[in-house]
Amino acid sequence: MELQQMRYVIAVAETNSFTRAAQRCLVVQSALSHQIARLEKELGTRLFERTSRRVRLTPAGAAFLPAARQCLDAADRAAAEVAAAVGEVRGRLTVGLIPTVAAVDVPAVLGEFHRRHPKARVSLGVGASDELVEQVRQGGADVAFLGIPVTARPRGVMARELARERLVAVVSPGHPLAGETSVDLRRLASEEFVDLPAKTAGRAQSDLAFAAAGLTREVVFEVTNADYLARLIGAGLGVALLPPSYVASLTGLVTIEVADAPVRAEYVVWSREGCPPAAAAFLELLGITVE
Repeated sequence: MELQQMRYVIAVAETNSFTRAAQRCLVVQSALSHQIARLEKELGTRLFERTSRRVRLTPAGAAFLPAARQCLDAADRAAAEVAAAVGEVRGRLTVGLIPTVAAVDVPAVLGEFHRRHPKARVSLGVGASDELVEQVRQGGADVAFLGIPVTARPRGVMARELARERLVAVVSPGHPLAGETSVDLRRLASEEFVDLPAKTAGRAQSDLAFAAAGLTREVVFEVTNADYLARLIGAGLGVALLPPSYVASLTGLVTIEVADAPVRAEYVVWSREGCPPAAAAFLELLGITVE
């Protein structure tokens, strides 16, 4: 069994096509098909069901795929560790972040990382804090930047708090509150809100604050994208509580101090199982040394 054969199987599984898989792997289709057939003969079973219309994994193929990915990941890590031993950082760095991260200028840090380690490759993904923690725990991401209530702490991962900030109310210029310099949660509770989906970490900090004050509010619009959330506010469809450092990058909106505002903590997290060389080098730029 060869690593290249595993790469071919993964490519076919992800494209559902021997032709597209061969194009992705930069080989002729006959060579790719031959190698997969050799592997199937060695394993004693078919990995794919092939018809004139489609290609799909057999139950055996579905069982083989996760282990194949793990083997390739292990091979990549081994190559990266060897390179690191001679002073070169290679491999892939996978970074996840929330759209409103502000404690770290991520593009600037990635720029410095690339300047120092040009042979490393970076994958960047945006998501919700709870999803990003799970990705780090499962090995889908090496490093992630989160924003969660100060009453919570990331679980199952290594974490470093980066900053804390009080949320501010954000409204459109034509909103009745736009002329106010300060409000409190009781005043805001009568407004219609635009917010992130229920049960997400970004939503929880506001929900917890209103609940602690014995108040309820109405979230009329739930949005998964923070940038589109700002557009809905600008259209006068509701108000929101957002981090001031994020709001500073927006235009056409009005911010109002909230006397009893919830506080958000930003964290960077990484795996408890240790970091590959690229992730360790990235964290080092943040002043974090991983043993």
